[in-house]
Amino acid sequence: MLSDVTTPQDLDDRFREALSALGDPAQRRDPAEPLSDGAPLSGAQALALFDAQATSRQLDLAGRWLRSFGEGFYTIGSAGHESNAAVAAALRPTDPALLHYRSGAFYCLRAAQAAGTFPAAPADRSTTAERPPDGTAAESGGPDPELHAGGPDNDLPVADGRPGSDPGAAPADDEPEHADGPSAEAASVVVGAGVAVDAADQAVAGDPGEVADVEDACTEAARDVLRGMVASAREPIAGGRHKVFGRADLAVIPTTSTIASHLPRAVGMGLALERLRKLGVGGRRAGAGVRIGRGDGSSPWPPDAIVVCSFGDASVNHASATAAFNTAGWYDHIGLRIPVLFVCEDNGLGISVRSPRGWVAAALRAKPGIRYFAANGADPVEAYRVAGEAAAWVRRHRRPAVLHLATVRLMGHAGADAETAYRSRAEIAADVERDPLLATARLLVAGGFATGEELLTRYDERGWQVRRVAEEVLDEPKLASAAEVVATLAPRRPVRIAGAVAEAAARAGGANAGARAEVFGGKPPELAGPLTLAQSINAALADGMLDHPQMAVFGEDVAAKGGVYGVTKGLRDRFGAARVFDTLLDETSILGLGLGAGICGMLPVPEIQYLAYLHNAEDQLRGEAATMRFFSAGAFRNPMVVRVAGLAYQEGFGGHFHNDNSVAVLRDVPGLVIAVPARPDDAAPMLRTCLAAAAVDGSVCVFLEPIALYHTRDLYGDGDGEWLGQYAEPGAWASGHVPVGRARVYGVGSAEDVTIITFGNGVRMSLRAAATLADEGIGSRVVDLRWLAPLPVADIVREASATGRVLVVDETRRSGGVGEGVIAALVDGGYVGAARRVAGVDSFVPLGPAARQVLVTEEAITQGARTLLAR
Repeated sequence: MLSDVTTPQDLDDRFREALSALGDPAQRRDPAEPLSDGAPLSGAQALALFDAQATSRQLDLAGRWLRSFGEGFYTIGSAGHESNAAVAAALRPTDPALLHYRSGAFYCLRAAQAAGTFPAAPADRSTTAERPPDGTAAESGGPDPELHAGGPDNDLPVADGRPGSDPGAAPADDEPEHADGPSAEAASVVVGAGVAVDAADQAVAGDPGEVADVEDACTEAARDVLRGMVASAREPIAGGRHKVFGRADLAVIPTTSTIASHLPRAVGMGLALERLRKLGVGGRRAGAGVRIGRGDGSSPWPPDAIVVCSFGDASVNHASATAAFNTAGWYDHIGLRIPVLFVCEDNGLGISVRSPRGWVAAALRAKPGIRYFAANGADPVEAYRVAGEAAAWVRRHRRPAVLHLATVRLMGHAGADAETAYRSRAEIAADVERDPLLATARLLVAGGFATGEELLTRYDERGWQVRRVAEEVLDEPKLASAAEVVATLAPRRPVRIAGAVAEAAARAGGANAGARAEVFGGKPPELAGPLTLAQSINAALADGMLDHPQMAVFGEDVAAKGGVYGVTKGLRDRFGAARVFDTLLDETSILGLGLGAGICGMLPVPEIQYLAYLHNAEDQLRGEAATMRFFSAGAFRNPMVVRVAGLAYQEGFGGHFHNDNSVAVLRDVPGLVIAVPARPDDAAPMLRTCLAAAAVDGSVCVFLEPIALYHTRDLYGDGDGEWLGQYAEPGAWASGHVPVGRARVYGVGSAEDVTIITFGNGVRMSLRAAATLADEGIGSRVVDLRWLAPLPVADIVREASATGRVLVVDETRRSGGVGEGVIAALVDGGYVGAARRVAGVDSFVPLGPAARQVLVTEEAITQGARTLLAR
């Protein structure tokens, strides 16, 4: 009789009863033999699958047990999804994986593969005989639609290899054929049971001890997971900050997403792997002493690796998933290779909301350019075979595919989920009958490789080991201070960054001098006379491309057109379409490409055409980019410099979308660097600093460029040319270096009466206002923040205290604007003088002359200063 909730005890008891009822096989067989006639799995491999699946199941039970007395903090489990162990077995341990949160069995099996303990395929099996040349799965292998996880309201597609576009196309002539089959081993497999970060912030392999067999490997993988459940500071990837599946030496990249926001990164990784493969880069071992995402152009994965990315069926509907599928298909349509295997683990439910019957299959089949495969997770042989076919097809053709894997969900969504509130008992009972762990056990007994009692003993041994490790990790230390929590967030190593800038200068004036002269047509920018902001950024990008061969610039209209405002003009002609390229018009995908490229070893510089366009893609910065170091203890990172054209003051042209002044959401992202250059002579050194911070520290930087200042030439009067700036020659880069978090101060008049703190367009307006005030005998200090995150707090407090009167000029908004942060910094810093704000109105920027009614004006600045002095 089913209990009101499918409890851990209920599921465990039912499984035990089912194992005991299996009895003995008719005859015993050698584990090296195929599981059944023609099966791609051997008996030994199926036993290893069982061990990985059983370990995962026991981890789920342990998670509920730990929670029962307040020592466990995560109960979303993998029960019912253990068929993903067969997917892991069909891949190589050096294929980078971004995993769904129900991937316990995949993780355990990957650990066994990396330790070299996963058994070989059947001796008489041909690695190609099981796969038709075009990767089409046999129609007869399709699961029974009536047995789909969601019950009668859902159906499961027949297993096939339906194409997205031109499925039978052979690889391009310049592409090598790759070994097919999940048993093919990559050349560099690192053995290890964990990743930690040493004093030098290097990812190092943990000490696994002796990993003698699959059981040992699974136990060590279980230790990783249990440490995550109890928030142990010794957890090898997130260090107690979250429960994630991740380990550098297993090529498992941590992801905390529950809404498929990791899919755009997977597409970016696929594109980057192909770019690096074409350049002959790849194969660096990911293990001891290797930090993934170094930004030095060296890929941590073999050239023929493919990216695997798993997610749940409900996530098919999410905008980030739609963006990822669309981008993969778009690039495939234009002939660019994206070797990504998407794995949709379909249990028919998004917590309590059902996936409509046939919807997931129809949605996935309809994705253009993405080949479709489907398998029944209740049949481990089929799951392994079809996953192998899908992986082999992606590896050979270097094109995207999706594996639609039918699963079930056992024990509800999480510990507190009473699923009988929205599911019938008959549905729950049907799911229990499709338990993938029980399916593997049945095949082992039917094949003559174990008895039911032997498998029960094996299951109990896995349980005993998991419980033993759970009790051990309970006593491990937790993160005990704020400093410990944020230690991995975003390191700031200004000395190293300054050194990197100096080294770049030495190369530009030395080894790269000839190439630099050629790129600039014999006339380097320092000899071109005073430059505008746009010209200075363009020259700095070119110098960056010269110094960082792994750097790529991409976005909407950046290549052929050279950018809407000409900032990237000529870069594609100088550096080629492989490094400067146009993307489709989707900001989520642009940032996803950057995330994937960064973690693969490139130095991506994506452009968001307008700040207003960023807002529908912000989670790629917040939930993916900024969290990677935090949730991987520095073992993984995604260096990136995101160029964004923004802010207002275009004389009302374009209205809200071309004049957006909302940056609060960016300043709220922990660890994000936000640079706002106002002057041409600041723009180049600040961009060099951002590139160096990305390469050295793995920083994620937003380089916010004021559109209205791109082509501004004059400051005080027409024709004075005082807003132009000289581009520094390489010998002056080190002395002119602008560190992250340092302001620039201008003295006007006596500079003793008032301090004006501002940024962006406010710098030019404030300098003009200060000149007016100087004519009245009022001396001003104009402080250009330059960096909105981290704020230059020391400079703010020092310059404010110098006059005792502070006027904060904030071109964003009064509520949630930058000015609030400046005032808070003054209060926290002990400033006791007078302070006043001039800020934009809490409004969107309207079209035409009405824009002046909501934006800061020079008159408001001068009047604010006079009011402050009159107190």
